[in-house]
Amino acid sequence: MAIIKNNEIVTSGNHSVPDSNPSYGVIKGCFANGLVIISDHARNTVPDEYHHLGLPDGEFERHIAYDIGAEALTRQLAQQLNVPAVYSKFSRLLIDPNRGIDDPTLIMKISDGALIPGNIDITAHEKQHRIETYYQPYHNAVDQMIEAAIASGNPPMVFSIHSFTPFWKGVARPWHVGVLWVENDRFARPLLNGLARDKALVVGENEPYSGGVKGESVDKHARQRGLATALIEVRQDLICDKSGVDEWSERLAQILSQIKIQD
Repeated sequence: MAIIKNNEIVTSGNHSVPDSNPSYGVIKGCFANGLVIISDHARNTVPDEYHHLGLPDGEFERHIAYDIGAEALTRQLAQQLNVPAVYSKFSRLLIDPNRGIDDPTLIMKISDGALIPGNIDITAHEKQHRIETYYQPYHNAVDQMIEAAIASGNPPMVFSIHSFTPFWKGVARPWHVGVLWVENDRFARPLLNGLARDKALVVGENEPYSGGVKGESVDKHARQRGLATALIEVRQDLICDKSGVDEWSERLAQILSQIKIQD
């Protein structure tokens, strides 16, 4: 049960909202502003007992381990808009929170040419341990945040922040940003229109990936609740430093602050 004070979440379950869990972190904000941000691939952290999953350190600086710039953008945008956010604190190489439990890519054995030794012969027991220790607590926190927003009388739009690598299999990706959606574009369409007003941007609709994967975070937390949702992908070279994060946070804050969804 979430406790709400002054329209902000202050406690949820038996833990305090600030960073207090190895699975996730929470940023407090005002539910009345109508938005909850989630960031599934915010960090590249793997606990010491996994010995880097048998990978060289350098692999954890690549996109295969996390969405570069996503945590910084999530933090800054949440603070700028005064809205709550939940972000992951573990590498997608350990387990991918943006996948359904039955998805074969939930725990990747190979990613963009990198073999992940620590995942090759994973046992059912170890898979369940990662689900219970990392995957599920993160999703529980997102659920609690959204339910608390609804309980406050402010069903939120759910905004999922990701980033994508500038090159894939040696081919440059032309988009600066993409917006992913499926079924209902009541949030995605005004977001796309707002981004398209900047003629210097190459904006992709359901690029560089298609929207609407069953079991993904926005599916289980937003679409299944009938909430308006959109997933954004910002090219990683554009948010890999503070100046880039500042620019994109300001751009998105201006657009998002003007989007009002009617039930």
